[in-house]
Amino acid sequence: MLQTITGFDRIGEENAFAVLARATALMAQGKDIINLGIGQPDFRTPEHIVEAAIKALRDGHHGYTAANGILPLREAVAADLHKRYNVTVSPEEVMIMPGGKPTMFMSILMFGAPGVDIMYPDPGFPIYRSMIEFTGARPVPIPIREENGFAFSAEETLRLITPQTRLIIVNSPANPTGGVTPKAEVDKLVAGLEKWPNVAIMSDEIYDHMVYDGEQHVCLLSYPSIRDRLIILNGWSKTYAMTGWRLGYAIWPGKLYDMARKLAVNLHSCVNASAQYAGLAALTGPQDAANMMIAEFDKRRKIVTDGLNKLPGVSCIVPKGAFYAFPNVSKTGWKAKPLANALLDEAGVAIIGGPDFGILGEGYVRLSYANSTENILKALGRMDEFLKTKKPA
Repeated sequence: MLQTITGFDRIGEENAFAVLARATALMAQGKDIINLGIGQPDFRTPEHIVEAAIKALRDGHHGYTAANGILPLREAVAADLHKRYNVTVSPEEVMIMPGGKPTMFMSILMFGAPGVDIMYPDPGFPIYRSMIEFTGARPVPIPIREENGFAFSAEETLRLITPQTRLIIVNSPANPTGGVTPKAEVDKLVAGLEKWPNVAIMSDEIYDHMVYDGEQHVCLLSYPSIRDRLIILNGWSKTYAMTGWRLGYAIWPGKLYDMARKLAVNLHSCVNASAQYAGLAALTGPQDAANMMIAEFDKRRKIVTDGLNKLPGVSCIVPKGAFYAFPNVSKTGWKAKPLANALLDEAGVAIIGGPDFGILGEGYVRLSYANSTENILKALGRMDEFLKTKKPA
């Protein structure tokens, strides 16, 4: 019998990919499936970004780069953050990553160990908890409540901190809820964290461009008191429709930067060279295509929320960010995951059950409106017919 490494029984998965696989398999059988499950823009990567990658290959950028990324791209990230948030970031704090998850993994690996607490949002991105449990640390959920507009409560979060707490993960705009935490709440959290100088913070800001209704994203880099223990996760996937390029970045405080660089050397060596030149074109080139996509998501957000609130037994608050709606389905009589499974199998609509995002996800489902308006309306129609005609077993 092969001996496996201890701990792999604790690691989980991201069910959105399992639903995508099921939906793809059903489509291969000839079934008409509308996928509102996966968090992926339905737009093409803007052409000038694609052309930059092609040019990079033609210019001979075929080899390894520095583990932390090419300097022009790190400089562009720093300049972009200064332009948007008026914060000063050195290129020597920027690390180019193969997507967002490696930053999560490295952050949690640095601080996670048996006897340690790591706090994370619930409902939240499922990989947070998966990676926390893998390290042997104790996952401590931060409740994300509908009555708060799916923003975190600073007071509730601070109450959960103990002497065993080593890392707090926050995410705004949020997956799966679309919640955006207002500045006043972030201010309270940061003020409270000053009493816990040994607690690090990882802020997942991958949806920072996608805020609506006049809301402003609050970048945690704006708070000097926590800069020496703050890790920022961000990237190109959502804003520039570059999910398959596997390109992200992290901002690491000085004392953690070299640890992250060493992990990068051991893990992935460096990020694909041509993808880095594509990321450079994305940040320094025209923003028209990205702005158009975000404007379209805003239109769809209103359509999907209006439609969900007309479904029997369903209610949905208006999401303030990202491209997800997180409707409450508790009055339909269905449990969330059985409802999601039945909608895929019987109505041809792929969504994700709320419990896949945490214990507090029961009673909710997640829909991504990163799909065409036509498909969204068709999916809502199918859901309406299903809920009117099908009863839970």
